[in-house]
Amino acid sequence: MSEEFKWYVVHTYSGYENKVADNLKTTIKNRDLYDLFEDVQIPVETVEEISDGKKKVVERKLFPGYVFIKMVYTDESWHIVKNIRGCTGFVGPESKAVALTDDEAVKMGVESRVVEVPYSVGDMVRIIDGPFEDKVVRVEEIDVDNNTVSVIIQMMGQDTPAELDLDQVESL
Repeated sequence: MSEEFKWYVVHTYSGYENKVADNLKTTIKNRDLYDLFEDVQIPVETVEEISDGKKKVVERKLFPGYVFIKMVYTDESWHIVKNIRGCTGFVGPESKAVALTDDEAVKMGVESRVVEVPYSVGDMVRIIDGPFEDKVVRVEEIDVDNNTVSVIIQMMGQDTPAELDLDQVESL
């Protein structure tokens, strides 16, 4: 049994996502189960719809019929989730819960990564890994989503653009 919080997905009856999430949150609060459950989410996206010539902003479920739960997987937590009305079971082989990986949780919109970059565009940084190790270069662009930084390397008197991973450079 895992001792850390991980994301799990449960399947619900169609249209019961909010009811399952609300009932689970109420059960967690009433029974003080914060040591087993950290978060309950239904990922949504905000979209504009046009009906009758009018624009409306609505929230649409990204995964209808599913609720995402960040919890410590134990017999007790499994039982609590399974007994929530409208919940049909965990997603996984033979209804055995399988935790999402960190990357899957980020891609599905239930978890977000916060990457702090101690330098900005225009700063001089030192390359700490790779063939240009110890070379001081200028930052041209930072792409946190793809975990990359574009730099300009001086080679033979020429400015040469290069793309590196964020962890391959350090602030001076």
